[in-house]
Amino acid sequence: MTDEVVDLSKTLVWTVGMITQAGPDERERVANAYREARDLVEQIPKSEEGARPRIVACFHRSDKYRAVEDIACVGWILTAIEERVNEGDLPDWRKLRKVVKNAVKLLSAPAPTLH
Repeated sequence: MTDEVVDLSKTLVWTVGMITQAGPDERERVANAYREARDLVEQIPKSEEGARPRIVACFHRSDKYRAVEDIACVGWILTAIEERVNEGDLPDWRKLRKVVKNAVKLLSAPAPTLH
């Protein structure tokens, strides 16, 4: 399971990096993909495999976007990671969940500033 946490952490770092380096239009694309992914996973019931069917669906869709170099793949990966972390059976899963939640917050439109 430690290898899984290492791989998951590396993917999460990549995902956060992609979000933070994205311009406003790209970030909006990622946010829309994230919302679409959340809608999809909520329609897939958890089974005796836990969230695995949801995670597989997200990776499948992410692969399609990645194949055409579409940054929307990041929103699907973030959702897959979120689903896995939320299963709550990984070492330090609460720490990972905080990082995921902060990544999701990065997708929110920034509050307008007053001058």
